[in-house]
Amino acid sequence: MGKYDDIINLPHHVSAVHPRMSALDRAAQFSPFAALTGLDAAMEETARVTDAMPQLDEDRKEELDRRLRIIQEHITLRPEIAVTYFSPDVKKAGGTCHLITGIVKKLDERTHQMIMENGTSIPIDAICEIECALFDDMEYS
Repeated sequence: MGKYDDIINLPHHVSAVHPRMSALDRAAQFSPFAALTGLDAAMEETARVTDAMPQLDEDRKEELDRRLRIIQEHITLRPEIAVTYFSPDVKKAGGTCHLITGIVKKLDERTHQMIMENGTSIPIDAICEIECALFDDMEYS
């Protein structure tokens, strides 16, 4: 006589209280456990490259100040510019330089921002380069 001969031919038990589990839910119980959830995302974030904020020398800062003054003096002409500025990364050290072209709406001295007509607001301290046709037509020292 075998070890389970007394129960081998009994009908399968069906619970009167708990509903039958679907095959999909039943299989999920045995799926592998992902102990390192988020590891891939963390590794991608660590591998993502950011740039250091460009350090401008005093001559370059003075040049940018002159260019901003020229833009301010001619703001009613709606000058179109190409401005390169640094945007810090929100998750890690460093950031990215962006190039945007458009028409300057306002140079806000109170908030120290350059406001473009498309609504973009650029911190003046983050500006690395400004190009404009106005500069070609004017001589400044």
